Amino acid sequence: MRQAYADILHGSRHPAYVLYLELDSAGVDVNVHPAKIEVRFREARGVHQFVFHALQRTLAAPLASAAEPRPSPSIVPAAVWTPPRQSTLGINEPAVAAYLDFVAVTGQNPAEDTLPPGRAPEEVPLGYAPKEVPLGYAPKEVPLGYALAQLHGVFVLAQNAAGLVLVDMHAAHERILYEKLKTALAGQAPATQRLLIPALFSASATEMASAEEHRQTLGRLGFELAPAGPGELMVRAVPALLAHAPIPELVRALLADLGEFPASRVIEARGNELLATMACHGAVRARRKLTLPEMDALLREMEATERADQCNHGRPTWTQLSLADLDRLFLRGR
Repeated sequence: MRQAYADILHGSRHPAYVLYLELDSAGVDVNVHPAKIEVRFREARGVHQFVFHALQRTLAAPLASAAEPRPSPSIVPAAVWTPPRQSTLGINEPAVAAYLDFVAVTGQNPAEDTLPPGRAPEEVPLGYAPKEVPLGYAPKEVPLGYALAQLHGVFVLAQNAAGLVLVDMHAAHERILYEKLKTALAGQAPATQRLLIPALFSASATEMASAEEHRQTLGRLGFELAPAGPGELMVRAVPALLAHAPIPELVRALLADLGEFPASRVIEARGNELLATMACHGAVRARRKLTLPEMDALLREMEATERADQCNHGRPTWTQLSLADLDRLFLRGR
């Protein structure tokens, strides 16, 4: 269970669970304890792998294939209202009805607003939605909806059929990069991007030694490093997925991680930890201004990415405020 949840749960949290397993009685040894309060699986590894892979498949389901909508919660009086918590991406029917009623009555679809002519996306005022919204707006095909704006350079605000979606853009992009890097490393070495001008940075003696010891591992991860002089390293190539990352910072963090392990079998033993470090430093940073098309592209990638509900450190990547939640905030209908 811990292995399956390794890059999903945050910090010291652990999943609560009850397992119901059915197997042939011949596969269980009931004589390992005199009081029969403990049994042992004869093929413990097989049971372990079955549970692990079943959980992995479930947790890896992309957002776009979310389960059927849950029944909408009953209306809670404002006095006992609690902050909404992240739920699955199921679209609840009352929210869809409210959204469609708005379109029918006003003749306007907020998701089809267009930008003022001649204005660059970076200058779009709050409230404008992307003009790339398709004519046949189908909420279930785009569970995270379409971007409206960016908040403080940290969060993406989007409108979907259920209401308002808030996305932590760094956490979301981090998960996307992490899953892509895992896929690339599982198949073959990640595609590399050679730098037109090699990146030079000063390095400590420990970093120089780590770069030399783990040269082969760095190559498998898509990096090409070489000494450029006393106390200086030169980066000639990086993984293509991380071509726009701050290279010195990324390489220093990676060398620090590599320095904790012996060179032999480091990828097999700690590969996901190394990829998580790479994804964290390669993900879009706070305060970076995104255009609406860039925000929409992020939402679409989230919908198609495994485990996109959490970043590599187990933090949530998005949360939903339903129309009912928003109504309660403003005491509408009371």
